[in-house]
Amino acid sequence: MAGIVACILLVFVTVITAQQQAVFLEYIQGRMGVLEERLSQWHDQSSRYSGELRDFKNQVLKMLENIEKERESLRNEMENTNVRVDRLEREVDYIETQNPAPPCVEIDEKLTELHDAKKKKKEKYEKITGCPAADIPGKEETDEILIPPVIRKPYCSDTISQVTAMKILKRFGSSAGLWTKDLAGNSDRIYVFDGAGNDTVYVYPRMKEFTLSSSTRKAAKIKLPFPWIGTGHIVYDGNLYYIRQDNEFQVIKFNLANKTIIDSAVLPIEQQVPVYGLSKFNYIDIVADEEGLWVIYATKENEKNICLAKLDPSSLSIEQMWDTPCPIENAESAFVVCGSLYVVYNTKLPSRSRIQCVFDVSGTISSENVPIVYFPKRYGSHSSMKYNPKEKQIYAWDDGYQMLYKLNMKHRDELY
Repeated sequence: MAGIVACILLVFVTVITAQQQAVFLEYIQGRMGVLEERLSQWHDQSSRYSGELRDFKNQVLKMLENIEKERESLRNEMENTNVRVDRLEREVDYIETQNPAPPCVEIDEKLTELHDAKKKKKEKYEKITGCPAADIPGKEETDEILIPPVIRKPYCSDTISQVTAMKILKRFGSSAGLWTKDLAGNSDRIYVFDGAGNDTVYVYPRMKEFTLSSSTRKAAKIKLPFPWIGTGHIVYDGNLYYIRQDNEFQVIKFNLANKTIIDSAVLPIEQQVPVYGLSKFNYIDIVADEEGLWVIYATKENEKNICLAKLDPSSLSIEQMWDTPCPIENAESAFVVCGSLYVVYNTKLPSRSRIQCVFDVSGTISSENVPIVYFPKRYGSHSSMKYNPKEKQIYAWDDGYQMLYKLNMKHRDELY
């Protein structure tokens, strides 16, 4: 009896298992069908995306090809433009050498007074006698003929209009430095100060030797008694004015002919701070213009703006001091032209330098009525910019490159 029951149970379990397997297989087949359908859809989409990607790639390649052609065309146009600009600069330089500026002749005040007195005397004579005064020559005519016109030194009233040219002479030395001529003498010597802290000055006899020389072998070397700090030095009338590397920032007046210290002074400036936000090594910058020597500096008391002072080149005494509205932040250098301070600004990531703040000691011009002047884009940032009042050029040191900027001037009256 028990065996029969066991057989019945076995048959029953087998039937149930077969039914479950059939249901399971049917379920699996359904899922496989769904997967196959999805795979088919994915395959179609992948093919479509591949085609679109291929078309996009072809479009990008075509655009890159066109861009490369335009780039090459622009490069050729730029080269042609540079050639034409260089030719124009040479022609302008030639014209300037062939047509020197005429001397400025001003009428002496005595001549004006004499002319007025003569006119009044003639009018009085005609009124009394009724005869034309021109028929009777007077003593005034003889005096007028004998007095020659007086040639006077014209008053400096120029302001910077634009930077008309840039010339890259060479690359020499470290990223910071200074190169200049004697800004008050007639010498053609080139003085080179390599680095923001050194004690050896390189002297080249002319610009040609400096430009063509690849080393300092052709340069005379002058070893200073004390090392300098910064790039605020200047050569003026045969003397070197530089800042001694010490805590007091002493100004040294060094004669270049006999190589001796003539004078030294500590300027009456307390708690000095770097004068240029982008040139932290400069605490004092000595500059020159048509009116003499100036000192550009900054103090902790007025740490946001640049200060200016007039320096006596003989005694190293300060004649007058001004607080300017020109900010220290993002300033990289500055110079003075005709008694006006021009501050050059840039960004921490070097871009195009620009004159963005002007301070005139006479108050005749300001940043509001002077347009922003941009310098041509170059390598890095200016560590020094020295204005040469005789040449109307700026001797600049740009990340190890020695450069010349030619300035275009105009009269201050043209600003209004």
